[in-house]
Amino acid sequence: MKNQGPSRRPSAQISAYAALDVVSAGVPPMLTIWDRTKGKQNVKAIASLGSMPNYLLTNNPNVKTIKDFTDKDRIAVPAAGVGFQSRTLQIETAKVFGNDNYKKFDNISVSLAHPDATAALLAGGSEINSHFSSPPFQYQALENPNVHKVLSSYDVLGGQATFNVLYTTEKFHDENPKTYKAFYDALAEAEKIIKADKPAAAQTYIRVEQSKLPLPLVEKIVSDPEIDFTVTPQRTFIYAEKLHELGVLKNKAASWKDYFFEEAQGTEGS
Repeated sequence: MKNQGPSRRPSAQISAYAALDVVSAGVPPMLTIWDRTKGKQNVKAIASLGSMPNYLLTNNPNVKTIKDFTDKDRIAVPAAGVGFQSRTLQIETAKVFGNDNYKKFDNISVSLAHPDATAALLAGGSEINSHFSSPPFQYQALENPNVHKVLSSYDVLGGQATFNVLYTTEKFHDENPKTYKAFYDALAEAEKIIKADKPAAAQTYIRVEQSKLPLPLVEKIVSDPEIDFTVTPQRTFIYAEKLHELGVLKNKAASWKDYFFEEAQGTEGS
């Protein structure tokens, strides 16, 4: 399994299936791959990796809402125009400025990895004065009094929503039923373990990942009521509906079950 991350373009993600069985990325990139492989590789999601908000942050005191951004601002995102953060911003932009203007902020968006974007935001003085962030970086950035939140992805989606998912091809799913089931069951078991003892889960994360993050920060993230480590997809269909409406997706999903394999369909997903 490999986390392709939002910085990978859809074409690069499709070609990666020659070497990978399971891929992890945000909901909008997954939907793009589902859309482009429909009738061919038939890529679908396996499970949610959890619901967590992504915050649009800025060190510009004049920016209170997205209406306040100007051509002088620069918003750092992992993959300008196509990644989770950009698609989320596009959906909010369409709400505020109309569907025809959903790409309004693409021209002030800059592709930059989260660590570099966080460093630029905290340092100040550079053209990067805003960052559509994600955990753990948004927690670290908000410790700086010069940084404030403009928007949460939960604001855009109307509540708790899936951030990343795991997905694979129909071929892998159909040809490896025992492996697939064991993998899905392990994910569901991991959800139970995390929820049963969150402090222990934080310690396990640091040990397994050999993370340099402070334990109190990881405990804060794991215990944040806005975050839910669950295999159940939440509010993914909002992306499917809106991105089709905006013309990003050619295929229209009737429900979230169209782009999740059947193992996930026993959950109360959305």
